[in-house]
Amino acid sequence: MSEKKEVEEQQVEDRSSPTGRVIYKSILKEGKTELERPSPSLFWSALASGLSMGFSMVGQGLLDTYLPDAPWRPLVSSFGYSLGFLIVVLGRQQLFTENTLTPVLPLLQRPTFGMLGEVLRLWAIVLVANLIGAALFALAVTHSPAFDPDVKQAFAELGHKALEHSFGTTLIRGIFAGWLIALMVWLLPLAETARVWIIIILTYFVGLAHLSHVIAGSVETFTAAAMGYASWGSVLGSFVAPALIGNMIGGVMLVAVLNHAQIVAGGAGDDI
Repeated sequence: MSEKKEVEEQQVEDRSSPTGRVIYKSILKEGKTELERPSPSLFWSALASGLSMGFSMVGQGLLDTYLPDAPWRPLVSSFGYSLGFLIVVLGRQQLFTENTLTPVLPLLQRPTFGMLGEVLRLWAIVLVANLIGAALFALAVTHSPAFDPDVKQAFAELGHKALEHSFGTTLIRGIFAGWLIALMVWLLPLAETARVWIIIILTYFVGLAHLSHVIAGSVETFTAAAMGYASWGSVLGSFVAPALIGNMIGGVMLVAVLNHAQIVAGGAGDDI
């Protein structure tokens, strides 16, 4: 009888959703691994990520170009925005907004100056390399004949749209974007076969709502600047800076800190 009960308990455990503590430990382990990576490895992975994020602009721009000019068009074209994220996340490339959660958990677990220095090192390398990759992609798209003029015009319009808002509005939109992307990272470790759908659904709504993602948006605004529709100064001051601040607030404060707090408050933080 006891053996039957053990089998039943094992079946219940197998069918139960993973606890927050399990997800936390999975991301914590990954964060420690990322913090141990050498700087050149981080740089090249982040450069590849910045280039890959250009395909979010390409996907959305192509759909905007070839779909009818109808009120429902953004509902479909926003699926193209997910393309770059699929490449980056499934390809395990370094994206800055993912790193507002993953390496922050080890820092929250062991808040020392040494650990803070490691997190800042990772952030600086990944952000700079992401932005370099975004700029290279924007320049390549602008000066190559790979895309038709009407498609390039759609790319420029995406960048112009991202620059329409005030500093404060872009910052707030950046908070929501950082929040959603960090939540995506939180959901992925145990998503198994649903990984692709989680990436598509969450990033689709980032694109549909025109939320400000610092790297995806940088590709769009850099392209607008490279095509002469905006100045590089306005791109950096009016989009990159507020989007960066917003993404960090959304990712670090609303996901990393709150999820760390719930684990610690639940009494499970001591043995992690």
